[in-house]
Amino acid sequence: MKLNLNTLDNTSKWEAMGVKLPTFNINTIKENTKEAPEWVHFGAGNIFRGFVAKCHQQLLDKGLAKTGIIAVETFDYEVIEKVFDPSDNLALVVLMNSDGSFDKTVVASIVESMTSESKNKERLTEIFEAPSLQIASFTITEKGYALKDFSGNYYPFVQVDLDRGPENATHAMSVVTALLHKRYQKGATPMTLLSMDNCANNGDKVKAAVITIAEEWQKKGFVEKGFVDYVMNENKITYPISMIDKITPRPSDIIKAALVEDGLEGMDVVVTSKNTYMASFVNAEVSEYLVIEDKFTNGRPELEKAGVLFCDRATVNKVETMKVTTCLNPLHTALAVAGCLLGYELIADEVKNPILKKLIETIGYGEGLPVVTDPIILSPKAFIDEVVQARFANPFIPDTPQRIATDTSQKVGIRFGETIKSYVEDPSLDPSSLVGIPLAIASWCRYLMGIDDQGNTFEISADPMLETLKETIDTVKMGDASTDLSPILSNQEIFGLNLYEVGLGNKIETMFVSMLQGPGAVEKTLQDYLK
Repeated sequence: MKLNLNTLDNTSKWEAMGVKLPTFNINTIKENTKEAPEWVHFGAGNIFRGFVAKCHQQLLDKGLAKTGIIAVETFDYEVIEKVFDPSDNLALVVLMNSDGSFDKTVVASIVESMTSESKNKERLTEIFEAPSLQIASFTITEKGYALKDFSGNYYPFVQVDLDRGPENATHAMSVVTALLHKRYQKGATPMTLLSMDNCANNGDKVKAAVITIAEEWQKKGFVEKGFVDYVMNENKITYPISMIDKITPRPSDIIKAALVEDGLEGMDVVVTSKNTYMASFVNAEVSEYLVIEDKFTNGRPELEKAGVLFCDRATVNKVETMKVTTCLNPLHTALAVAGCLLGYELIADEVKNPILKKLIETIGYGEGLPVVTDPIILSPKAFIDEVVQARFANPFIPDTPQRIATDTSQKVGIRFGETIKSYVEDPSLDPSSLVGIPLAIASWCRYLMGIDDQGNTFEISADPMLETLKETIDTVKMGDASTDLSPILSNQEIFGLNLYEVGLGNKIETMFVSMLQGPGAVEKTLQDYLK
């Protein structure tokens, strides 16, 4: 049996497999959406299918929504042809419990899908011209909003869009801005552009991109000044920020095998020419958080009845800060670099190691909670509890330390530097008393040598500063009795402050030297400091 609309009629077979089916009338929702679309989503990836669309399905099942979501893929067009089309836009979402059991749901809230190619321009225009449209949401990654390179020049593909105007737009943000121009011309009705990407101030990135493109097009005479005013007028167009947190990794072979054993066909993993990994199913962790600034101009779905938290902008920022600087990301980075050194290939296996578990507990509970930004709507301690005891420990989430270790130089300033700053600013706290965070930083420096704790070489994950960092690290030899890491540890562009000036530079160097003293020295150093 394959996953498609026809097979949903075989309810007994799906129930025998333990799969929960949608209870709403899919054809009715499709018709309603065609006539009066309310929600279009750009970026038809796994977190959208496995989280956002699943939330909306809850509303449809409860009779709290009358239309579905229209999915638009802006980057990898093969996804629509090879994943969405064969399954009639359905997705089998599999939540992976830490005890090995699976919760399986057929998600049918996505009732239409297409690419952002010009061949779909007429339908997309029709959607954006509809006064009923409330939201255009996005999961296109942070790169999807970027218009300029590091030199401050427009990317060539963006410059082409700016030169050719809205009728020939191809870049995601150009396409959206062009569609907004159609809406403006049709009556300038309000709507909201909602980023759900996992990056800070995501709504601001959408706003900056749209306004920049609109202004450039106005300069070239493609659009009216009134259109620029329209996208800048927050009584018309709003750009809320949000915080999303859910792991939806690549399709798991374990899940695929279990579904095939159940009797399902067409569960093969599709790998596109752009290296996207997708399947008819989406595997994901159980835990999920979506916190959204409640700033909508044309109404919105009642997603709070599906577990989404709506609040003011300040609270969203507090939740983001809590997660990124204290309760999750610092722990993840510490496990990543230590795990690579100790030969682990799965985050869940690391948490079984008592000393690595003690490391992240020290960073989270011992060092983070005293200075945590408390958003009130979520408990920081409960958040860490779930991260340590359930999320990181789940063996069915195939997340690797090697993946998490990517771009660490771009992360340590936020993930460790912000807590250190808080200790500096609080007269009752002493940054030199920190242990877990300096151990994590020392482990990162040791990781940059590309030699594991048994003396074997390994491949260092990609990092834009790797060449610069290696200038310092390559002067270090195993067994050295002293070292100078000052070019790294004093670099305020990396950490946001000079670690020597706050009493941590020499401490980290001492830890680092200890990690150089032969096979097993990394683990022994962690044990010595954390005992």
